[in-house]
Amino acid sequence: MAVVDGEVVGHVCCSRGRLDAMVPALGLGPLGVLPRHQRRGVGTALMRAVLGAAMALDEPLVCVLGDPGYYRRFGFVPASRLGIQAPDESWGDHFQALVLLPPVTSMSGRFSYAEAFNRV
Repeated sequence: MAVVDGEVVGHVCCSRGRLDAMVPALGLGPLGVLPRHQRRGVGTALMRAVLGAAMALDEPLVCVLGDPGYYRRFGFVPASRLGIQAPDESWGDHFQALVLLPPVTSMSGRFSYAEAFNRV
């Protein structure tokens, strides 16, 4: 979370996801910054912090559904280029992935978010 003068102005989180229900991965999001604090580096700082934490914890892969123009600067590429299928194929290039560790096992397959995201 990002705090300025005691006020929470941004947040980011990751949850446990998986590729083909076997390979652990992280689902990134939501990432949010209050409008009056956007374009001041808050989102970038949050992204660097969450990706740094993921690397420190030896997470192999992070997936995100979002604007390719934004996430590209952090190294994300369309997941389909890596052989990773989105939970919903209509997401196209908006579903992206970032490999953090050299793959020990196959990093391809269908990505699934944490079970809580499947509940209505």
